[in-house]
Amino acid sequence: MSGHSKWKNIMHKKEKTDAQRAKIFTKIGKEIAIAVREGGADPVSNGKLRDLIAKAKANNVPNDNIERTLKKAAGGDGAVYEEVTYEGYGPSGVAVIVETATDNRNRTASDMRHYFDKYGGNMGTTGCVSYMFQSRGVILVAKEIEPDAKAPRGTKPKPVSEDSLMEDALEAGATDFVADDEYFEISTEENDLTFVRETLEGKGYPIISADRDMVPQSYVTLEGEDDIKNMSTLLEMLDDNDDVQNVFHNWENEEE
Repeated sequence: MSGHSKWKNIMHKKEKTDAQRAKIFTKIGKEIAIAVREGGADPVSNGKLRDLIAKAKANNVPNDNIERTLKKAAGGDGAVYEEVTYEGYGPSGVAVIVETATDNRNRTASDMRHYFDKYGGNMGTTGCVSYMFQSRGVILVAKEIEPDAKAPRGTKPKPVSEDSLMEDALEAGATDFVADDEYFEISTEENDLTFVRETLEGKGYPIISADRDMVPQSYVTLEGEDDIKNMSTLLEMLDDNDDVQNVFHNWENEEE
């Protein structure tokens, strides 16, 4: 089975600087606050919240931070964030979707429009590029199971059986399975992500991450140096913006 992956950079998240890790913590905290407001603070009955707690732990967010965020959100304290999605085109028609969580829609819209205009693109209307993407769940599983703290010193990691994982994943409802050099990538329907992740976790598989992806149906290759530079800078500016949660695009020759 095969599929496209944009997830190479996830493997490098643990190497982020303290400032970059803090930004990741902040973004996940916003997502948790929104999930609590929409579905309550009990992860047992709030599947989206369960996924976000798992995502926070995968990104090494301390448990104390997670608990404080949950209590703050449940108590109605702090800023009230609104999820707003912006769509547009980068240089040479690269399709871009930007998901934000903001407490000031006017500020965020102004920032997004400025980035698109400055770096060779233009911001469009809702739906102008989203029809080019398909939403799915993506689960990354490590190729080895690390020994637990009680294991004797010198115990080596245990390899994950590719055949067993593929069988278990497909039985749980996965739609695709890809073996990469560094991890296994499992695709699901968006609504099945939580169930498949929890099923595999329950069987002891080492989950690296489980998140939603927007997969483009076609890709754009940039040839000119100016277009490549502008597109790279546009993505950097979007990633650095505190309101931006996720960025999806169909630029094929982005450096991994």
